[in-house]
Amino acid sequence: MRRLLIVALLASTAAAPPSDPAHPPAEDHGAAHGAAPAASAEEAPPAPAGRAVLPPFAAILAQMPRVTDSRDWPELTEEAAWDALINAKPDTRQLARWRYAGSLIRRGMGAEALGVLETMESDDEDLALVAPFQLATGAALVMVGHYRDAVEALSLPELEGNAEACAWRVRALAGTGDDKAAARQINCAVPAINGRTPQERKPFTLAAARGAIAINQGQPALAWLKLFGEQDAQANLLRGKALLASGDPAEGLFRLSRAELSGTPEIQAEAKLAHIEGDLKLHRIAPAEGIKQLEALRYGWRGGPVEQGALQLEYKLALAENDHRAALRSAATLFRYYRPDGDSGAMLKQIQAWLGEMLAPDSGTPLPEAAGLYWDYKELAPAGAEGDALALRLAGRLEAAGLYPRAAELLQYQLMQRRQDVAQGPLSVKVATLFILSGDPVKALDTLHATEQASYSDGMRFDRKRIEAVALYKLGREDAAMAALDGIPGGSGVRSEIHWRTRNWGSFITENEATLPAPGAMTPPAQAIVLRQAVALAMLNQEAKLQALRARYSAAFKALPSAQAFDLLTQPTPTVDPARISAAMAAIPEASPTGAIGDLLDATASTTTG
Repeated sequence: MRRLLIVALLASTAAAPPSDPAHPPAEDHGAAHGAAPAASAEEAPPAPAGRAVLPPFAAILAQMPRVTDSRDWPELTEEAAWDALINAKPDTRQLARWRYAGSLIRRGMGAEALGVLETMESDDEDLALVAPFQLATGAALVMVGHYRDAVEALSLPELEGNAEACAWRVRALAGTGDDKAAARQINCAVPAINGRTPQERKPFTLAAARGAIAINQGQPALAWLKLFGEQDAQANLLRGKALLASGDPAEGLFRLSRAELSGTPEIQAEAKLAHIEGDLKLHRIAPAEGIKQLEALRYGWRGGPVEQGALQLEYKLALAENDHRAALRSAATLFRYYRPDGDSGAMLKQIQAWLGEMLAPDSGTPLPEAAGLYWDYKELAPAGAEGDALALRLAGRLEAAGLYPRAAELLQYQLMQRRQDVAQGPLSVKVATLFILSGDPVKALDTLHATEQASYSDGMRFDRKRIEAVALYKLGREDAAMAALDGIPGGSGVRSEIHWRTRNWGSFITENEATLPAPGAMTPPAQAIVLRQAVALAMLNQEAKLQALRARYSAAFKALPSAQAFDLLTQPTPTVDPARISAAMAAIPEASPTGAIGDLLDATASTTTG
């Protein structure tokens, strides 16, 4: 709230000089200390219309004496700062703002300082290139807990050896959990930390102690903590860690117990984690017990460095115990919410190998459990062709068990990770096919439309169009299905298959005629093509064509089991005999002339969902 008030006034003072009768200084000052503007805490109020353009200030600030110590920040009272702002002319307004921002940093008012600095930068973007300005921004960001942004702000090369910048970097890096990096800044930061009053030094010394502990420098950490009383819970937490690092486990665990009793919930959680680490290091508890205690800790505390540390320790213990499931649980959470320390690539490679072993068909893992494992840890699965192979193997097992919806959902995730990869083509056909088998042609069409690409080969486009036609047929859109097959090789076979099912005899005869096989060795699908043609001709009483069909294929059918059906269908008769046709149709081979497409056209919704 206070930050918004400051930004509002800073912006309004830039609208016109104090002598402007339309904006008297006294009224502006009063408005700044009245009701807050109706804006969210993350949004500064818009600049007033007619806002004055201020002279550049970046070069002036870069030439001013460097800030290398806390005493270099301007020391102004609130009243003096506001008076300077209100009475500043355009060419001195940025300087007045800078002095005010510095005084706020000196007083530990980070949010208010950020408001001033943001207003300054909105009038002069080059300030982002100036080391003192970035130092002030980094310090203010540390105060409000935006540690990663603070590290970035403090990363200018000109600030590398600056003691004040190093002091703020110690806190920023410790805040991100990178205590080892914070430790590397301590020697540079010592003059700026020691130059502060004891009260002002406290947050810096805590961060420095954390850094020292991270590099196993227990005694230096204890020296930093002498500033704090014996009852201070946070200091006792760090003392406990330092004592464990310096080889005094009994006293270290005692200090951690005190922190667990009297600290805030966060301090208690961190102390508990350190206690578990200490017990494991001293072999007071077994690794399996350590995993249980860490899981209990994470159940009661989520987020931040404590959970991250617990997950990292849990992963190491699971690795040592060869407990793959526990390792997967820990690693999955680390990759989802944190940046794993060290060689995250090696960790990912290891857990991908475990996942592959547990999902292998010969692993002994029951199918429902294997599907659950993949779904729970799918973002850790291998990418590219290796990931496709893993998913396809598991989907094949699900499909063989009739679990079509589960198989479709599993492969759909893998498909969408491909984005614009041409490998989406064959995967999209498989997923759409599984959705049709699941009785959900709408999802099949959605899958095909979501993965449309101009880079597919002609063969892949044709495969996708055939599946699209089946889905449209399943939705009762026969005309659209026929249109989808225009220009598709083998489209006549699919069209005739659809016409056969809809009993559209005239259209069937036209389409099927193009697929009639040559007389000779007759496979079951070829027999089905000829016998179906005979049925359609008989149904329409096209006797001339029926007899031509009989003359062409009678020799080929003589030695076949379907010879009697062919003879019944093609015998000369003046009228259609339904009983004769029904008997012959029952003898037609079940093998569909269009293979898998015919099976899809016949598919009904799966009742097995897993």
